[in-house]
Amino acid sequence: MTIHVWQKSSYCQEGDACVHIATDPDGVHLADSDPAQTVVTVTPVAFAALLGLVKSL
Repeated sequence: MTIHVWQKSSYCQEGDACVHIATDPDGVHLADSDPAQTVVTVTPVAFAALLGLVKSL
């Protein structure tokens, strides 16, 4: 079992409604406020595309 080092979004204010991210050789992992729950894993290329889309909005 891989133990991820999660980072909280720099846009997150006080409270629990935050995006968390971790990376490892398997990809980029995204989770909401509780990384122990559902985690979405994508490739670095897919994550870069997501960031590009979000930044263009």
